[in-house]
Amino acid sequence: MQVSDQQRLWLIELLAWWEGRVNASDLSSVFHLTRQSASKSINQYLSQHPDSLVYNSHLKTYQPTEYFIPSTITGDVTEYLEWSTRHITSILFAPSLPFSSVTLPPRYVSPQIVRKLVQAIREQKMLEVDYVSLSNPDREGRIIAPHSFVKTGLRWHLRAWCEKSQEYRDFVLSRFRGTPDLEEKSHKTGEDDAAWHTFIDVMFAPDPRLTLAQKEVIEADYQMQDGYLRINTRACLAQYVIQEMQVHIKMLDPDPKAQQLILVNKNDISQWLF
Repeated sequence: MQVSDQQRLWLIELLAWWEGRVNASDLSSVFHLTRQSASKSINQYLSQHPDSLVYNSHLKTYQPTEYFIPSTITGDVTEYLEWSTRHITSILFAPSLPFSSVTLPPRYVSPQIVRKLVQAIREQKMLEVDYVSLSNPDREGRIIAPHSFVKTGLRWHLRAWCEKSQEYRDFVLSRFRGTPDLEEKSHKTGEDDAAWHTFIDVMFAPDPRLTLAQKEVIEADYQMQDGYLRINTRACLAQYVIQEMQVHIKMLDPDPKAQQLILVNKNDISQWLF
């Protein structure tokens, strides 16, 4: 696949902004470029943005300066996380057919926070962080050991061990505050995160209040087998699957055409729901 200059500059900016570092080997690895070609791309970026990056000879990598302003990337953390977890982005795989998509407002996540989170995961270190939530809107200091990023549909979470609660929890990325401080290496690597390593089936069926013809429409939509839709997922993500399927488990929508689906095996998976 022919790689354009725009694609190379996009990756340089993406890594510099979200990881706080970029070098020629990154471009070589992703685009299968020669070292010389990759270095040329970085020099091209520097010629266009001379004050954006500075070379750290000790770490042998380029780092963003205080004058770095993204001009190619969107600045939405979803762009980076979808690339880093799948290495698939629209900039690399252009669609051959016209299309449109629903544009939703991004949740702001600062690159300074993401850089520390990425470093902590890769180096298996603890982090001291400030975190807010709806139940506790004031900043609350926590010591966490992150092991994975999670996309739950509309937002990204961080799966991490929490020293305060003494359990693995999900943290919304947009609710971290300040800049996390790296701590010592953690013994909590995620290997003992039972809810992460346990896989369960979440089972759905058409709302029984629908007519037979309406049920057949829903069954065809999801290619159900014997009238059931089974979604296999990590146990800690089951609640998010139910939410994304727009299924209400506490009360039925008065209109079955709005409800469409019901959760069949709630009792079997209740220990994993919140």
